[in-house]
This record gives sequence, structure tokens and C-alpha cells, in this order.
Amino acid sequence: MITTIKNTVQELIDVLAQLNTQEYIRPEISLSNATIGQHTRHIIELFQCLINEYSLGTVNYDKRKRNKEIENNLSVAVTALQEIQNDINQSNKEIVVHYELAGEEVIIQSNYYRELMYNLEHCIHHQALIKVALLNMPHIRINDTFGVAPSTIKHRNLEIQLGS
Repeated sequence: MITTIKNTVQELIDVLAQLNTQEYIRPEISLSNATIGQHTRHIIELFQCLINEYSLGTVNYDKRKRNKEIENNLSVAVTALQEIQNDINQSNKEIVVHYELAGEEVIIQSNYYRELMYNLEHCIHHQALIKVALLNMPHIRINDTFGVAPSTIKHRNLEIQLGS
């Protein structure tokens, strides 16, 4: 799982390396006027919440920083992604997740590995959204697996092997 997460994060780093600042911060109609930088920040900050709150055994994704520097500065974003790759390899343990829904506090029992999987799926989801914006940028090379869930990749490969 850790290797898959690191590879998925690396795919994002590789895409970001092809963008210039204007492309990173430009509102995209295909993203409802959000930017690639905003989606990248959102991915990063959820991982950061889990990693930074690991020692406490609790995580609250709602209280992330929403750091504008990450969404506006490519090098800051890439550094943060590299830090995620370096810091995610922790042992599994119980984690309490706090949410606020409709003004009500919700507390969920979870564990570190389950939250890593949540973050992986969340990352892939946002990469799929980013990919929609990137399709309008023909100079950007996108890996076929960018923004695609591992189970979908496995299924596609199986179809190819079976000749379907």
C-alpha cells in the first residue's frame, strides 16, 4: 500500500513538473473555476493532517490549514508531496477521526492504514479531476494510470489479457 501511495504521489509530482505557474494557478472552467493548485493543495493537506496527527492518534480533516502557498507555488507543492512520500511509512494503529456534519460532531473509530487508503482514493479522485483540466493542455504528458484507481487498472489489464 505504501508503495502504491508513493507511486501515485510521484505521478502527481511528474505532472506538476510539466506545468508553469500560470497553468497551475489559472481557474479552469472544466474544474468549475477551481485551479489545479487548489486540487493539489487539497490532496496534500489531507495527507498532512493524517501524518501530522498520527502521534496523537486522532485526525480532523476539517481543520486543515488551507495553505494558499501550496496552491499558488509549484515548488512548495512539490516539496510537500515529497515530504508525504518520505513520512507516510508508519506502523498501523488505532485512529479516531473527527468530522463536523450539519453542525454535529461525528467521531469515527478507524486506523492508520484505513485512513491511508482513504487518502489514496481521495488523491486518485482529485487527480482524475486534474486530468480533465490537463486534457486541454496538449503539451502535458499524462501517464495512463494518472487519476485511475488501482482496481480499475487491474481490471483493464485483465481485459487486455483475455482479449475482451
